[in-house]
Amino acid sequence: MEAVRWLLAAAGVEFEEIFLETKEQYEKLIKDGVLMFQQVPLVEIDGMKMVQTRAILSYIAGKYNLYGNDLKERALIDMYVEGITDMMQTILMFPFSPPEAKEKNLDSVKERATNRYFPVFEKAFKIRMSNVPTIKKFLQPGSPRKPPPDECYIETVQKILKI
Repeated sequence: MEAVRWLLAAAGVEFEEIFLETKEQYEKLIKDGVLMFQQVPLVEIDGMKMVQTRAILSYIAGKYNLYGNDLKERALIDMYVEGITDMMQTILMFPFSPPEAKEKNLDSVKERATNRYFPVFEKAFKIRMSNVPTIKKFLQPGSPRKPPPDECYIETVQKILKI
């Protein structure tokens, strides 16, 4: 969901988040047919209940004219998005690693991020993006950015999603 938060911030859109707190909430969404693939995130926008991060991002980017001016710009945006997705998948799964594998997994996450992803994002991209006024505001304390997962969050996610 973090990529969606960032894109909404870039578009200057205020949003409200509702977090699942119980397994029953999650199961109700599945039972009601809201979670097409039985997974979150879920974004309600323009009367739609959207799942799948890539579809959500494409919709929001298109709606707020943030998806490039031509096919070449869209392809470049897609490459960055897919790179971020790959990196985030690696990072987001780390807290759910078994305790005995954490050190090895942490080394792997650091190596991939440092050598594969960070160099791409550091080449002017970070500076340019952090100076966009709506993103600059999003980066300030008190914004709707999600903090890194703590033990309580990890335990809740594991309980709800049966991880």
